[in-house]
Amino acid sequence: MLKLSVSHIIEKIERQEAFEAVAEDYSFSLKIDSYAPYICAAVHDGHQFRKSLWENCTHTEYERWYEEDPCTREMVHDHPIVIAGRDSRFEYDLNRAPEAAVYTDAWGKTLWKVPLPDTERELSLKKHNNFYRVVRALVGQIEKIHGTALVFDMHSYNYRRWEREVPVWNLGTANIDEKRFGALAESWRRQLGEMKLPNGIVSTSKINDTFQGNGHFLKYITHTFENTLVLATEISKIYCDELSGMIYPEVVRSVASHFMDAMPRQVDEFLSKKG
Repeated sequence: MLKLSVSHIIEKIERQEAFEAVAEDYSFSLKIDSYAPYICAAVHDGHQFRKSLWENCTHTEYERWYEEDPCTREMVHDHPIVIAGRDSRFEYDLNRAPEAAVYTDAWGKTLWKVPLPDTERELSLKKHNNFYRVVRALVGQIEKIHGTALVFDMHSYNYRRWEREVPVWNLGTANIDEKRFGALAESWRRQLGEMKLPNGIVSTSKINDTFQGNGHFLKYITHTFENTLVLATEISKIYCDELSGMIYPEVVRSVASHFMDAMPRQVDEFLSKKG
C-alpha cells in the first residue's frame, strides 16, 4: 500500500493505474485492482479519532463505535474497487453534506464539552472535501470507461434500538430514479434476502424499512453523475454484539463470501439494462 496525496491519487485514477493507497493524512483508503464498472464504498467504517479532540469529546470510545459501521469495508474488501473512510463519523461524517458533517450533538447528546474551535472544524472539513474530490474523479473515470457505474454504498445499523422486528438488510431507494432503477433495486433486495448466513440468522431484506437512502454520499453521486446508480445497502449488526463490541468473524466472512457472487451478478444485470 502506498501513502499518497489526494492530487497523486487523482493523477493515478486519471491514468487508469491499478494501485492501493491511503491518503497522506490517513483519512481514507482506496484500492483499485482494475477499473471494473462497479465501486464498493464503506464511508462509515472508520474508527480513528484525532488526539486533539479526545479531551473535548463527551462520547466514550464505545459510544462512537456503536454508531459507526465496523467491518463494512471487510465485507467488500476483495472487490476490484474499494473506497473506505478511516476516520470516525464523530470527527466528520462523510455521509452528510459539508455544512452538517461536523456534529455539535450526536444521538441526543452534546458532542463537545466546549464549542469546537474553527481550526479543528476546518481541518475536518478539509478531509471531507478531499474525500469527495477523489470520489468525483473515481466515478467520473468509471463512467468514462464504461458509460455507467454501479456503486454499492455499504452501511450497518443497530437493530436492538428498534422496538419492532427489523430486517437484516435494508435498501434505501428514496433518492434513486425509480423508473430507471426500481427493478434493479428490487433484484438486489431479493439477492440479499436469499443469503444463507451462519448461526441460524434468517437473511430478511426490505426496501425503505428502517432507512430510506438519504445519505450525502448517495445524493452527491446521483446528482453529479447521470448514469451511475448507488445502492445504499444496510446490514443490521447481526455480525456483532452491539452491547459488548464483540465481532462475529464467521458472519462477516460469510457476508463477504456471498458478496463475491452476488455483486458481480448484480453488476451484470445492471449493465444489461443500461440506457
